[in-house]
Amino acid sequence: MDIESILETVEQNDIQLVRFLYCDTSSVIRGKASYIQGLRSRIESGIGLVKGMMAMNLIDDMQADTGYGAVGEIRLVPDLNTFRKIPYAPSSALMLCDMIELDKSPWALCPRNVLKKQIAAFEEAGIRFEAAFEPEFFLGKKEGEAIIPIDNSNCFSTDGMNKAAGFIDSFVRALAAQGLITEQYYPELGHGQHELSIRHAPALEAADNQILYRETLRGVSTAQGLIASLAPKPGVEMPGNGCHLHISAWDIETNTNLFYSDNGLSALGKCFVAGLLKHLPALVALTCPSVNSYRRLKPRAWSSAFTCWGYENREAAVRVPSLYWNHELESANIEIKCVDSSANPYLALAGIMAAGMDGVKRALQPPEPVDADPSSVSTTEANEKKIERLPTSLREACKKLLMDPCISEVLGEEFSRVYLKVKSSEDTHFVKLSAEDEIKAHLMKF
Repeated sequence: MDIESILETVEQNDIQLVRFLYCDTSSVIRGKASYIQGLRSRIESGIGLVKGMMAMNLIDDMQADTGYGAVGEIRLVPDLNTFRKIPYAPSSALMLCDMIELDKSPWALCPRNVLKKQIAAFEEAGIRFEAAFEPEFFLGKKEGEAIIPIDNSNCFSTDGMNKAAGFIDSFVRALAAQGLITEQYYPELGHGQHELSIRHAPALEAADNQILYRETLRGVSTAQGLIASLAPKPGVEMPGNGCHLHISAWDIETNTNLFYSDNGLSALGKCFVAGLLKHLPALVALTCPSVNSYRRLKPRAWSSAFTCWGYENREAAVRVPSLYWNHELESANIEIKCVDSSANPYLALAGIMAAGMDGVKRALQPPEPVDADPSSVSTTEANEKKIERLPTSLREACKKLLMDPCISEVLGEEFSRVYLKVKSSEDTHFVKLSAEDEIKAHLMKF
């Protein structure tokens, strides 16, 4: 789109406010809204944002030790291709933004630019990535001070579908109105837990889609008087909410899926898996980046708490799905399961791409695939297949990130420094709370 078509759409649809959105260091979606009268100039010049906002943690405590605070400003400059009318707020629209310095260069702390740099580097090598986030969420309603699941149905049950049908129908329509096409939907294991996946897209669009998905889930549920949460662990006794990431690599010139092989995974794909496994302990600082994440990331919880891979093994951190009949070439992909929706999707996807391609560049080979629950294998097999427990806390994951140059370099020196300080502040705050209070604090952040 261009400015003129956006202004025309705004006028024709009686839109009053356009939101300029960004996803911050702690994956909180924030923004400012422009009234239509000044929209042209704000699209051209951006909206001012104090740099200290990227030093803000989940409890809105700005971390002064990052060096960012009340001084310094960047501009939120919208990507016009992300313009969407908001179905759940009919007089509003939105655009997703890049963070730009006053000299018009990308800001070092812009998550979207972190992913853009990875995309550009691999496109120079002739490779395009496609990806899709696959979120699970809790849906409930408030009764007094309690939040009650919308259903108490069995996994995949039609009873769960029926009880959530009013919400799901509206959610699917709202996603479609923004160009996000639903692939599958079903009630999940937990009471009130559901999963709805959308179609894959090029890497930047896939990360943008995850932001739109989160906003739409919250917007539609709020409009219906419901509570929706993507928090990794929304209740002490509840199953965790994952956000598995599916990724494939394509040769730009031939439009060939580089992960495809008639036996399930190409040689390049295996190198990609090896890179993921090598960097996974550090990578979870980006893919499972909240204190709440580590209540979910546990053995025998289908959350993939070990560094291993396997074909159709849903307890492996890296799963190679089976190919679909008559769609073998396009359906070849790799699924990373130790991902949740507290992740900033731009950072998580950038880290995954870099980790996997490090394995390709270095021709790393993965250990033998695991065909059992990794927590149940013998010590001998665990050693042979390099099965190790992933970090058990955010603090431990951040230490691994600090020691992994490949993943740290994805963020860049400045962003890595700020990221670790913000995450350290969250760990310090939340680990002092009871399980119930910590879960409650995360419930409505995501």
